[in-house]
Amino acid sequence: MIFIDTGAFLGRYLPSDQFHERAAAAWEQLAARRERCLTSNFVLDETLTLLARRADYAFAAERARHIWSSQALEILRPSQRAELEAIDLFEKYADQKVSFTDCVSFALMKESRAKKAFTFDRHFAAAGFETWP
Repeated sequence: MIFIDTGAFLGRYLPSDQFHERAAAAWEQLAARRERCLTSNFVLDETLTLLARRADYAFAAERARHIWSSQALEILRPSQRAELEAIDLFEKYADQKVSFTDCVSFALMKESRAKKAFTFDRHFAAAGFETWP
């Protein structure tokens, strides 16, 4: 099981992204292994906003439809308890300038027992998760 962060999506969909080659290869590996993939509605909010700004809105909407129709990706939505835990984490990691989206991700990963994140963001390792690739 692996949690998919924003950078993994951006790297997949944007050839100009600095992590494009690594992300594309990693997505192929995940597909070949048929690994269970999780993400969150917060991550997708962040992803689509950035795709719209870096490419265009039609491109982002097309990717959104593809993501939401995927049978290989489970989209998690935080409960109030998870959001309150994210607030605590947001405060805890303030010195590292961690985003609130990342803190929600950490809370959801803990709740779902996901120990590994497909990310290029160092904050996941700082929070105690294994990062991949």
